[in-house]
Amino acid sequence: MLRQLAQTDMGAAAQVHRIAFDHAMPWLAGLHTPDEDHWFYRERVFPTCHVWGCFTGEELSGIIAFNDGWIEQFYVRPTAHGRGIGTELLRVATDTFERLELWTFQRNTRARRFYEARGFVLAEETDGTRNEEKEPDARYVWTRPGR
Repeated sequence: MLRQLAQTDMGAAAQVHRIAFDHAMPWLAGLHTPDEDHWFYRERVFPTCHVWGCFTGEELSGIIAFNDGWIEQFYVRPTAHGRGIGTELLRVATDTFERLELWTFQRNTRARRFYEARGFVLAEETDGTRNEEKEPDARYVWTRPGR
C-alpha cells in the first residue's frame, strides 16, 4: 500500500532511513544515532517535504521525501529490494514534477544504476566537501519525457 505519511509515521520513516542507509553505505554506518534521525525527520523532513511511504502489510518498506523539484530522501529496506517498491515511490515524485534532481553518493552504485535505469542523467560529481559525510557525491537530473 502506498500513501502519504503522517507525522505519526515519522519514527518508522527514520528507522527505514537508517536501516537502508547503513546497508547501502556500511562505511558510513552509525553516522547518526536513532535520536538524531528522529529529530531530523521531525524538524527537517516532515515540515518541508511531501513524504510518501510504501507498506508491506503493517511494515513501512520504503519512503520518499520530495519538494520543489528535489528528491530529498529516498530509502527502501534491503529486505524489500527487487519488489518494485522504489519504482512505485519514485513514480509519486515523477507524477508531481516535470523535472527532479537528487544527490547520491558516488560509491552507492546500486542507487546510481536504479536512477539511471529510470531516466535520471548524471549532471555533476563533487569531491564531497559540501556534504556532511564528506563523501564524493553525484547529482542526477530527470526531466519528464516529451518536455
